[in-house]
Amino acid sequence: MQQKDYYEISGVSEKPSQEEMKRAYRKLAFKYHPDRTAGAPEANHKGYSD
Repeated sequence: MQQKDYYEISGVSEKPSQEEMKRAYRKLAFKYHPDRTAGAPEANHKGYSD
C-alpha cells in the first residue's frame, strides 16, 4: 500500500507554521464541506477513509 503525502494533499510545506496549517485546513474543509458541495461527485468521497 502506497503511503499518502498529506503535506502535498494539503498544499503546505514540510515544516508549516501553525497559521499556514490553519489556513490550509480551513480551505480544504470549506472546499469539501457537504453543505457547500451538494451534488458535486468529486467531493462526495473525499473523507478520511480513502
